[in-house]
Amino acid sequence: MEKVRAKKHLGQHFLKDLGIAEKIAMSVTGHMGVKKVLEIGPGMGVLTDFLLQEEWELYLVDIDKESIAYLHKKYPQLNEKIIDADFLKYDFGKVIEGEYIVAGNFPYNISSQIFFKVLEFRSNVTEVVCMLQKEVAQRIASPHGNKDYGILSVLLQAYYDIEYLFTVPPDVFDPPPRVNSGVIRLKRNNVQTLDCNEKLFFRVVKQGFSTRRKTLRNALKSLGLSDEMKQDPILDKRAEQLDVSAFISLTNKLELSWKK
Repeated sequence: MEKVRAKKHLGQHFLKDLGIAEKIAMSVTGHMGVKKVLEIGPGMGVLTDFLLQEEWELYLVDIDKESIAYLHKKYPQLNEKIIDADFLKYDFGKVIEGEYIVAGNFPYNISSQIFFKVLEFRSNVTEVVCMLQKEVAQRIASPHGNKDYGILSVLLQAYYDIEYLFTVPPDVFDPPPRVNSGVIRLKRNNVQTLDCNEKLFFRVVKQGFSTRRKTLRNALKSLGLSDEMKQDPILDKRAEQLDVSAFISLTNKLELSWKK
């Protein structure tokens, strides 16, 4: 079969190192006893080959028509489990019933958007094992108080336990990206709902990091802080100094102050 060409506009960098592909596949644990795995952007199936060696019920999704045609020839047994779609826009409830794991070498240009979609379907996605740009991987796994810590760190850490697994150099890809890559694993925690208004929590986190260097008193100004709320010492801090529980507490304080 002819090789699939990596397409720049799709942010494709095909992994060619089988050892690393195997290591990523072996990092999928089946958290919570889940057996269904959805691989994003399989390309020519380098990671897919190793996932198929395990006992996973595998689904593949790719937006690249050339890849889809290639995958159908290579894995005829997967048939309708090869999904020709944009991960960001597709409703996977149509084809995957219940809970599933997300895996893959994520296209760098949409990796953050993929995680926002994972958050949206957090009740279904029990585990994520993926490779993405190293600095984004580090940001997601970063603890509070660290300069890498940001919006995705807080939102994902609210619902997932996150580990940075290992770093991957550029030369194992075709074409090689200009940056190092990182592999991380997210496992769903036991939090079903946060102890606060979740919609407001998301808003507070995003607004808090909108001006990273400013205190939260300045960053959250547009939310309409009451005079009493303005005096709260938590607002002397910057967003990166707050962990998930502190953001939950801040969300509750804000909501309460509006009701007074």
